[in-house]
Amino acid sequence: MTRDLEETFGGTAASALASKVRTLTPSMTRSMQRVAEAIAGDPAGCAALTVTGLAERTGTSEATVVRTARLLGYPGYRDLRLALAGLAARQRSGRAPALTTDIAVDDPLADVVAKLAHDERQTLADTAAGLDTGQLGAAVDAVAAARRTDVYGIGASGLVAQDLVQKLLRIGLIAHAHGDPHLAVTNAVQLRAGDVAVAITHSGTTGDVIEPLRVAFERGATTVAITGRPGGAVTQYADHVLTTSTARESELRPAAMSSRTGQLLVVDCLFVGVAQRTYETAAPSLAASYEALAHRHR
Repeated sequence: MTRDLEETFGGTAASALASKVRTLTPSMTRSMQRVAEAIAGDPAGCAALTVTGLAERTGTSEATVVRTARLLGYPGYRDLRLALAGLAARQRSGRAPALTTDIAVDDPLADVVAKLAHDERQTLADTAAGLDTGQLGAAVDAVAAARRTDVYGIGASGLVAQDLVQKLLRIGLIAHAHGDPHLAVTNAVQLRAGDVAVAITHSGTTGDVIEPLRVAFERGATTVAITGRPGGAVTQYADHVLTTSTARESELRPAAMSSRTGQLLVVDCLFVGVAQRTYETAAPSLAASYEALAHRHR
């Protein structure tokens, strides 16, 4: 089955391929990374190469090229090569080059706004393209039926955790956000089957988030990881993994800022799905919360 890049990754083909490479690179071997980077950087040049030629260009083996193609979603190198040829043809059609998001110290504010807006749009598109709706649906079902939901996050991810909890509380669900690692663990000990624990960590290696998720997992709770690293340590304790776009970090915009955009999209998707599943109780709860706060907005 041959699928072009737009079908496989969604959205604009070139940006979707780059997104797929960024997301999967951390879980690849170094030799596979060289192949993936070559494909994303020069689709036209790689499309012209046989599997042997690409292996020689990247200093790898034919087997590594084939494994990389399969990891990117293709049955074999022939299918990926056909997709790259199609992508190269579309790029030659005259599409304007993408706006760079590297922000210089002396950039005018108008340029800063334009670059950040572009970066936010790309992060959202990348996250949407890589989000597994099967995993999302399973997480939605678990939260909708949960006795309670605990959410763990540190720093910028902690802000996202609070956002999710506030949303769930507005539709009448019991939810807690834990930014203190000690409280997170002591609360995780109280979880059991029928409860849900959500860990939010872009790197997938934040110990203060992984520890309570592990405890919740061992207690029998359903566990969910929202992470930019599908191969990160946090996923070994996650029943369901929701992947965000790998952040484009720069000196003036660290990963914590970039990653939050994708995390908030995933949280919104999770919340809307839960609200749909629980609409009969969610709608009255939302109406009640609006009514209770209405006088504060007059």
